[in-house]
Amino acid sequence: MLKEEYDPIYVMADGDRIKQLLTNLFENSIKYGKPNGRTKISFFDMDENILVEVTDDGIGIEEKHLSRLFERFYRVDKSRSREAGGTGLGLSIVKHIIEAHNQTITVRSTPGVGSTFGITLKKAKPN
Repeated sequence: MLKEEYDPIYVMADGDRIKQLLTNLFENSIKYGKPNGRTKISFFDMDENILVEVTDDGIGIEEKHLSRLFERFYRVDKSRSREAGGTGLGLSIVKHIIEAHNQTITVRSTPGVGSTFGITLKKAKPN
């Protein structure tokens, strides 16, 4: 595994809630990923915000589902979600956390290729 050095990133956020948000996104990338798949987290400096992207090389999501993806109890594949123990609340929780921070969430996905979830977080000045 490649180890790289990075400068710290400071954001104005509730650490516990952002940890929950990222955990939900990571768990989804594993749950709906392919065997021995990959999950990548990326950070992009966008002036006043930091863009955080969680990308997987999993099964992907059809475009017809993207507009409803963040609704409570919505599941793309109801039978697979039940088998995997999903409630349909994970992405709804993610959306509510990011909206409570007055920030945005986006998703890009291609079936058979994978998905990328992006969130913005307001930058904070280091102490």
